[in-house]
Amino acid sequence: MKIESEADLRGMKRIGEICGLTLKLMLDSAEAGMSTRDLDDIGRDYMNKMGALSAPIQAYEFPGYTCISLNDEAAHGIPRKDRFIRAGDLLNVDVSAVLEGYWGDTGATIIVPPARPEWVTLCRVTRNALRLAIEMARPGQRANRIGRAVEKFAKRHGYRTLRELGGHGVGRNIHEKPSIPNFHNRRNRDVLRDGMVVTLEPFLNAGRGRIKQADDGWTLRTVDGSATAQYEHTVIINGDEPILVTEVDGGYV
Repeated sequence: MKIESEADLRGMKRIGEICGLTLKLMLDSAEAGMSTRDLDDIGRDYMNKMGALSAPIQAYEFPGYTCISLNDEAAHGIPRKDRFIRAGDLLNVDVSAVLEGYWGDTGATIIVPPARPEWVTLCRVTRNALRLAIEMARPGQRANRIGRAVEKFAKRHGYRTLRELGGHGVGRNIHEKPSIPNFHNRRNRDVLRDGMVVTLEPFLNAGRGRIKQADDGWTLRTVDGSATAQYEHTVIINGDEPILVTEVDGGYV
């Protein structure tokens, strides 16, 4: 999507705020002993209150309002009544929603106390990788250069990026062009333009950097049981000052 009017800007800011506040509420509420379905219900109730609809349900008939992934689950974890959050778990929540034809997307990873030092470092480096991507998100920038920078940053800290998962256009639907990989994809010639709406979302992995789909048909797990962290903002390319529509006060991204 490209911002073409003040109405577009207002619409994206509104759905971005809803996504950001839903994410914050869910992560603020997460605690050991609750099920991932209980946590998803919190997101569902807030989105309903704001009049927004779950993007994964609307676009893909996903069996949950949000994606909730634990430990070796890299992404697209299904909220379940029998999947319980435990002390020390690595918890990722990905929230995407639609309101009045505008789609937003955000996500973050936290550690349910007590925190392993190695996971604290993984989360910190991944969040900094997102900040690096945001700093590079300017008109005229090639998407694959962002990917190259994120990949080099990850390797410098001893991590790999997940090549199957990355940023993308958003706004009129949940997944649009361009693709913004988290590695140097020479075949990707996409260029960022002023007004373009995209997600930036590094996935950094502490193991081999490979994933597989679980038997449920949705959840993506690492092949070696290693941990992955992800942080994501919906961003409007805006000259030298990108607009982070999913950024909220006190948020986790």
